[in-house]
Amino acid sequence: MWTPRVLFRLALVGFAVASAAVIGGSNATAFDGSTDVAAANKPLPIFKNPQAALRAGLEDFRSGDSRSAVEALKYAAAGGESLARWKLAKMYADGDGVPHDDIKAYHYFSQIVANYDEDNSNPREVAVVSSAFVAVGIYNLNGIANTKIAPEPMRAIEMFQYAATYFGDPNAQYNLARIYLDGVAGVADKDVRQAARWLHLAAEKGHCQSQALLGQLLFTGRDGLPRQRGLGLMWLTLAHNNAGQSTKNKWIDDLYAKAAAAASDADKQVAALYLADFKKRRQ
Repeated sequence: MWTPRVLFRLALVGFAVASAAVIGGSNATAFDGSTDVAAANKPLPIFKNPQAALRAGLEDFRSGDSRSAVEALKYAAAGGESLARWKLAKMYADGDGVPHDDIKAYHYFSQIVANYDEDNSNPREVAVVSSAFVAVGIYNLNGIANTKIAPEPMRAIEMFQYAATYFGDPNAQYNLARIYLDGVAGVADKDVRQAARWLHLAAEKGHCQSQALLGQLLFTGRDGLPRQRGLGLMWLTLAHNNAGQSTKNKWIDDLYAKAAAAASDADKQVAALYLADFKKRRQ
């Protein structure tokens, strides 16, 4: 079971404070990374309220005005708008309109998690909050190189467990599965059956990476997980069809191609039956 939300809150408030200290101690720079202090310290526009700032920030971002977008979103984030915090976190994590900065991304994601109250939550913010839990979990799992954010796999598991169970988040379920597949010394033992259960939950939601990994496990069998080549090929086929043209999903196409080449005619017939049933259940 996951750590109670009170413990999440205490731990993540500490994360947010630490991140804020790092950010607050840096020299002023413009959003393009230059040292134009005057531009960086330009007064913020006056907004009626954080909600108005959020709307302005999103509109500015869509129009390509990243500098104005960041100013407006920071105002909205300071006013408690979770979507503004999430958007800023994504911008810094992806280097989208601003210099890439994982510390700032971690700071904003952590704010969302630390301030989440499941007893008084906004249903419209569920996707944002769930995504933040997963992002914080990934940063906890890997740490941030050349910073004080060190890997903390136990906290990562707590983040993934909460998002996977409470929100049913497929990305969290996938990350939990990967942890159980590989194991984490001193934290989580390898458990292929547990991994397969999490992968199945995410795969049923259309998560192509989970479909591919589950398919590969079933097609080959592993560590006590029975081999089911037809069912495995079905999941790999779905993953291949859902992966699109992204180069980051090339591994999915490779797994599918390898299994399809090794599959017998009987395997393919069974896979076709499973696939027909899967599609029928979703009509």
